[in-house]
Amino acid sequence: MRIVGFAKTSLLDWDGCVAATLYLPGCNFRCPFCHNRDLVLDHEAMAEIPLSNIRRYIETNAEFLDGIVITGGEPTIHSDLPDLIDALSRCGIKVKLDTNGSNPGLISDLLDAGLLDYIAMDLKAPLNSKYSDLIGVKAQLGDIERSASLIMDSSIDYEFRTTIVPVMLDEADIEAMAAYIGGARKYALQQFRPKNTIDPNLTVIDPYPTERIRSMADIAALYVKKVVVRGEL
Repeated sequence: MRIVGFAKTSLLDWDGCVAATLYLPGCNFRCPFCHNRDLVLDHEAMAEIPLSNIRRYIETNAEFLDGIVITGGEPTIHSDLPDLIDALSRCGIKVKLDTNGSNPGLISDLLDAGLLDYIAMDLKAPLNSKYSDLIGVKAQLGDIERSASLIMDSSIDYEFRTTIVPVMLDEADIEAMAAYIGGARKYALQQFRPKNTIDPNLTVIDPYPTERIRSMADIAALYVKKVVVRGEL
């Protein structure tokens, strides 16, 4: 398991928590709006960070760290992810996983083993032909559906989240997604960031105004218990 990024302190990656964030390389999606381009396309050139260094930091700073976030890229493409989470948990810290929901089998294993304290799943688009456009590869919608069901049926805290990309998503799409996860505990609408995107054409696209994102959140709130907006301009 290669670890290619580590942020020692974040107040943004886990709502209400002071967290460290660990970045894993590679992804099975090619979302054109993804702003972690290097992690997806150029990770082989990134330096590896020893797990021992991260564990030492966690143990030394346990008095103020609430948890650690494992993100990417897409963490669930790595079959040894359970071993990594187990090693981190042994440091006495809570673990949050960020995932695109493409590997329901591994998500199920992690939930059954009690290795996660929180999971955040990206919902890219309505579950129709538009999904493939948003992820840049052919979507396996059955896997996305199964992951969403596993998460909503689990006993741990969770959220779904969508990056609102102009020209790709609109109010009707947000309503369709919110209705699909109707009754979910939390849905986060994230502002698009036109920087370092996989598709360079999107770097010249202006994000939606904050007022429009908030209006979309009001629509989503008709279906989901709690809706938050992140990255407001």
